[in-house]
Amino acid sequence: MNILSENITVGFTDVDPSGRITLFSLFDYFQKASIKHAEMLGVGREYLKARVQVWVLSRMSVIIERRPALDEKCVLNTWPRSFEKLFAIRDYDIKDTHGNILVRGRSGWLLLDIEKRRPLRPRESGVELPLNEGLDSLDFAPLGLNSPQQAEKAGERKTVYSDIDFNAHVNNARYIQWLQDFLPAGTLENADSIRLDINYLNELKQGDIVSFYSAQIHLDKTEAKIWRNALSFEGRKEDGEAAFRAEVRIS
Repeated sequence: MNILSENITVGFTDVDPSGRITLFSLFDYFQKASIKHAEMLGVGREYLKARVQVWVLSRMSVIIERRPALDEKCVLNTWPRSFEKLFAIRDYDIKDTHGNILVRGRSGWLLLDIEKRRPLRPRESGVELPLNEGLDSLDFAPLGLNSPQQAEKAGERKTVYSDIDFNAHVNNARYIQWLQDFLPAGTLENADSIRLDINYLNELKQGDIVSFYSAQIHLDKTEAKIWRNALSFEGRKEDGEAAFRAEVRIS
């Protein structure tokens, strides 16, 4: 139970015209596995509802070594990794049928007091999770991102019914779908490897208008050997407050 392992098959609606999995579908798989595993570990929705608390995804870093293809059978694994200050860290990986790692990810979750709208320290609040010491998908914490410099407005959109989840705010995977739509045409379709870092900063509700700003990331020599392009994004609410930030690197 310390690790959740599930067999998945990449479906028709999971892929783009290249026949390979999209970032949105990948995050959706991770989200569903996280929810399922939290329930299995006894710290899921009903447990937190009684305590007037909820898990909120705050940060995530994902590296796709190879994008799984349509009809490819894979194994998705996820496990709690540690507590770091306010964050409960959860790791992920996806392997092919030969055991080769295709995708690696690490997320930081906040335990939120719903009434006070403030984060709690999970361990001090009585939440117990296996730490799975030494089992790391990534060797770094999910990154905190800065506002992009010299960003230009890429567009805007109004949040609608289909963006909203059970918690009455925009679902975390939906932000990824928005990013896909605002990246230049062909960027993701032609990508073999992808790295995505995202920070969820302030919740969005139905009817909110979000403006998207983007900027080119200047890669250093080391990164330029790995990635051929990189872009940063920030989604801002009407009052100018940042709702999310993200960085996408592709090769």
